[in-house]
Amino acid sequence: MNPVTDFVRASALHGLAEFAASNNLSAQELIKSVGLPEDVLEHPDSFIPYRKFAALLALATQSSATPLFALRFGLHQGVSSLGPLLYLIRNAGTVGAAINELTQYFHLHVSVAQLRLEVEGEHALFHYDPTEVKDVVSHRLVVELVVGGAMQLMRTLLGNRWQPRALLLQSAPLCETQAYARLIGLTPQFNAACNAWLFDAKLLETPLSSGDQELHRLIQQHLDALDQISMQELPAYVRQLLRNLLPSGRATMEQIADYMDLHPRTLQRYLAEEGTSFQVLLNETRQAMAQRYLGDSTLSLTQLAAMLGYSELSAFSRAFQRWFGCSPREWRAQQHPASKSRQRLRSRLQRPRTPQA
Repeated sequence: MNPVTDFVRASALHGLAEFAASNNLSAQELIKSVGLPEDVLEHPDSFIPYRKFAALLALATQSSATPLFALRFGLHQGVSSLGPLLYLIRNAGTVGAAINELTQYFHLHVSVAQLRLEVEGEHALFHYDPTEVKDVVSHRLVVELVVGGAMQLMRTLLGNRWQPRALLLQSAPLCETQAYARLIGLTPQFNAACNAWLFDAKLLETPLSSGDQELHRLIQQHLDALDQISMQELPAYVRQLLRNLLPSGRATMEQIADYMDLHPRTLQRYLAEEGTSFQVLLNETRQAMAQRYLGDSTLSLTQLAAMLGYSELSAFSRAFQRWFGCSPREWRAQQHPASKSRQRLRSRLQRPRTPQA
C-alpha cells in the first residue's frame, strides 16, 4: 500500500518551473497555492496527492488564461516525467513490448489511472483510464496532459513513423477545435467513449534498435522492487514530510494527514502498526534537524526554535535538554570548541585594563 492512497509521482511536475515562466506564472506560487511542499520539485520520486496535482493544473490553466495549458505542458514534458519507466521502455525489444511494459508499471507513476493497449484488427488503441477520486470532479486537464506526453512518447519510439489515425477524448473541447489541431496535427474526436490514441497496429511490431536487454533486466528488477512498497515505508515518508513542512509551521498531525489524504486516526493507526507514532517521528525529526542546524548554521536559537515549530525558545530549550542532557547553547559550543576559545580570547582582550601604579 502506498503512503498516499491517491497519488502521482512528483516527477509529473518535471519542467514546471520553465513552462510556468513561459506562461508568465510562478511555479512556486502555484505549488504554494495548492498546498504542496515548496521543495517538491527537488524530490521527483516523492508522492503528491492526485487531487492537489489536478488542482495545480486547474489553477495554472485559469491563471494563464490558456485553456490548453495542460496539453501544452504534456507536450513540453514529453517522456521526461516518466522517470525510471522511461529507461525500461527504451530498452524493450519492440514498440509493442515497450507500451505493454509501460501499462504494467504505470501504477507506480499514478495510482488512480490505468494505461491499456487494445488491438482491434489493424487498429491499436492506447488508452488512458482515470478512476474516481474524492474531491476531484474533473480529470480532463490531467487527461490532456497525459495524451500530450503519450504523443511525445510515441514520437520518441517511432520518429516520423508516428502518424496517428485519431485522438479520442471523453470530454468536450476546452476551446476552439482548431487550437487542438495546431498543437497535435489533428482534431480530436470529443465526447467519445474513451480516452485513447488510435493508430496502425503494425507499428507495434517496430523493433527498438537501441534496446539493451541487460539494462532492461536491471531496470525491471528495480521497478519490481518499487512495486513492493509497503506500510514499512510510511514512517520514513512521514519524516520526509515533517522535514519539508516544519519550517513553514504546517507540521501538525492533522496537516500531515490532510496532505496524505488520510484521516488523522487512520494515519495514527498505520503508524502504530509499524511500532511508532506521529509524536515519536516528530521528536526524532526535530532532534535531527536541531543537531544539523546547530552544527552547520549560524541561525539564532530563537530562529531555530521557530523553524522546528516551537512557539517559544524556552519550550525548545526544555525539549533539547531532555534529548541531549544539555542546553542548545552548550551543545553548539561543544561542536565548535575553536569558536568558543576565540570568544574567550575576545572577551579577555575587551576587558578594561587596570591602570598600573
